[in-house]
Amino acid sequence: MAKKSDISWKKDNPSTFLNNSVQKADRAVKQVMSHPEEIAVEHAFNSIAHAENALSNAEERQEHMNTAEQSKEQLAMIKQQLHEADEIMNK
Repeated sequence: MAKKSDISWKKDNPSTFLNNSVQKADRAVKQVMSHPEEIAVEHAFNSIAHAENALSNAEERQEHMNTAEQSKEQLAMIKQQLHEADEIMNK
């Protein structure tokens, strides 16, 4: 059974949450690139939004700033890939 805590693990470990969120966004964008469907695109945009929120939280808490900077760069690349896939889909 899960241990109950006053503060969620996401707030306790913002850099871990950030890494997980960026990985999830990356998988979602890869899904769009291999299966360009509207629901997949929406899911990818939502995943990126969650990752951006996690990045903001990590930066606010100044958690592992070198990791946060790497995640920020990876997230920018993921957003570019999604934008390109979305353009191809809408042609």
